Amino acid sequence: MAVSYRDIAADLRQQIGEGRYVSGDKLPMLTELQAQYGAGYQTVRSAISLLEQEGLVVAVRRRGTIVRERPKKRRITRSRQVFRDETGYYFDPTAHPWVALEPPILRWGVVPVDLAALMGLATGSEVLVRDGVMGDPDTGVPKQLATSYLPADLARGTRLAQADTGPGGIYDRLEEMGHRPLRWSEGVSARMPSPEEAEALDLPADVGVPLLRIVRVTTSSNGDVVELNDTRMSAEEFEIGYSIRRHASARLTDDDGDGDNGDDH
Repeated sequence: MAVSYRDIAADLRQQIGEGRYVSGDKLPMLTELQAQYGAGYQTVRSAISLLEQEGLVVAVRRRGTIVRERPKKRRITRSRQVFRDETGYYFDPTAHPWVALEPPILRWGVVPVDLAALMGLATGSEVLVRDGVMGDPDTGVPKQLATSYLPADLARGTRLAQADTGPGGIYDRLEEMGHRPLRWSEGVSARMPSPEEAEALDLPADVGVPLLRIVRVTTSSNGDVVELNDTRMSAEEFEIGYSIRRHASARLTDDDGDGDNGDDH
């Protein structure tokens, strides 16, 4: 049976994963791969294209297909806690040193369809959109895009609609407006970036690097959603990490050791 481009891609992917080809190594030429796998030119070309889409290799002019060097992944610890210092609330100690690299862009717009239900809003509802770029203050390298959506009837005519919201940011202003204590919940997902997002985060243009997406919902004391924050960063550079606690139902048995129930929460 003829070998498929997926079979060739799988074999090369495994060799890269096992370190037979490391960052900077050149893969065999297409003609060599044709002979190696007994496949036609287009089959081999499709296999390489698939690896390019996955971000494993990149075509370099006059050099060939090179195993791409990828950044060492950093862990962002979501500890299910909210922190606070003199600048206000924050949710991630790893990202806390990052700063806004430019003033936020404010606009009145329509809530995105995929976020409307989370905000308890009807499709087409007006919201205040605050777009920001956060990054390393020393190097100026962008690390994440953060977009806040606030219901228009809540934000209009308040300091929430100003670029500089003052000490403590929008969360302090919301609590001052009578919505305290604020509560938060969040979900983590991934998707491919838009061209604008890829450019803003300096993601490589020639390979597909997905976004790590954290959507945080802020609710007031009466349960109304007062803000939704959509944070995006490179899934190639960051991962989410957290500790796992032993639930009471997962207690140790006598066969496991000393019979202690093992609860640590």
